[in-house]
Amino acid sequence: MSQLPADGGRKVQSMDCDPAPLFHIETWGCQMNVLDGQRMAGQLESRGYHPAAQAQACDVVLLNTCAVREKAEAKVYSALGVLARRKQENPRMVIGVTGCVAQVSGEGILERAPWVDFVVGTGQVERIGELVDAARKERQRAAYLALPQDSPTYPFEQVSRDSAFQAYITIIEGCDQFCTFCIVPFTRGRERSRASGEVLAEVEHLSRQGFTEVTLLGQTVNAYRDPEEGIGLGSLLRRAAGVPGIRRVRFLTSHPSFVDPELIEALAQGGAIAPYLHLPAQSGSDRVLYRMKRRYDRGRYLDVIESVRRARPDIAVSSDFIVGFPGETEEDFSQSLELLREVRFASVFAFRYSPRPGTAAARWGSEAEVDEEVAADRLARLLALQEQIQAEINEGLVGLPMEILVEGRNRRGQITGRTPCNRVVHVRSSLELSPGAYLPVRITKGLPNSLLAEPA
Repeated sequence: MSQLPADGGRKVQSMDCDPAPLFHIETWGCQMNVLDGQRMAGQLESRGYHPAAQAQACDVVLLNTCAVREKAEAKVYSALGVLARRKQENPRMVIGVTGCVAQVSGEGILERAPWVDFVVGTGQVERIGELVDAARKERQRAAYLALPQDSPTYPFEQVSRDSAFQAYITIIEGCDQFCTFCIVPFTRGRERSRASGEVLAEVEHLSRQGFTEVTLLGQTVNAYRDPEEGIGLGSLLRRAAGVPGIRRVRFLTSHPSFVDPELIEALAQGGAIAPYLHLPAQSGSDRVLYRMKRRYDRGRYLDVIESVRRARPDIAVSSDFIVGFPGETEEDFSQSLELLREVRFASVFAFRYSPRPGTAAARWGSEAEVDEEVAADRLARLLALQEQIQAEINEGLVGLPMEILVEGRNRRGQITGRTPCNRVVHVRSSLELSPGAYLPVRITKGLPNSLLAEPA
């Protein structure tokens, strides 16, 4: 699952503080963590709590954590240090740690930070309302870490969405792949797919509320398999795209091994199914892919890309890459650069490898480690090449008509929105358009990370 941007990766449910009880949720990590934060906020609001933009004067503070990146985990303990001082000033404040760090560290958080009232793992999100009430009433410290085995169900009517027109929908929890660098199977558990009927009921509910764009989520979203009907992601996409009022359907994050003919046919169908595919490669080297336990090689990855582009020529493909993976040589890295040149991704998320406790790669020892300076240099080189490629691709879009979903205005006063292929577009216009409106535009300039346009 792709991480949030480098502005701190934080999403906050905010509103003017009303009379107590007040709560504040701070979320790090991927889109699924963001949605979990929205679920928690909805439960608390339904119990009479009011969201606040800052934690200082709140009765309840929840840190919704991420364990995928080392820096994100360090931020959690830094934030807990600040909250310790605030709890000294307000002893009745309830502090909870939720999410992936909570799932992995569990009671260790209670030992390391004795001012934390409770720890809630990823499988207990739907209980957060009752657990907060219990913590405020009984003042007993506890950890709730059980990972369910059944198909997940969500009270989706209670979700407190940050947007009035774009929404995330989880369709599958967990992951069965056990890549050697990834902690997700330990933080989210094994794969559990939601029933398609419930997913479609949520899409229909969102459409009635005025939402026009939905993104189907899963750590390995295209491993989705309806526990009742047995249909896969391709069929689910077509059904979601057929819901009246829904104009765009996206999905994140796919695994190359599960891009099947059904999914490719759904992408080829077009319509409300967006021409966008996020397909992490992680490396261009077969040797590294084998060590990562990715279950495909470079040739298979390229075959998937070719099949998808043949079916949907206008599709934009983005990817994830890890540099400095244990044992990665300069030759291995050069093959990643070559993969960028060959595929020409619309965008790339790239990270330096950081060991996650409990994963196979973390147990390999220091002899396989790549020097930090070498890894940093490789990351800079990869990003520089990708920026060049993006600039060339985006310049090639000049003159084309597109439609953007308006998200607001940027600091320059330009209208900002996204195309169906997930590119950011800035439009210099005096048109008065509210977020959520759709605007036809013509691309006038391609930049490395965005496009400029004028109203069509």
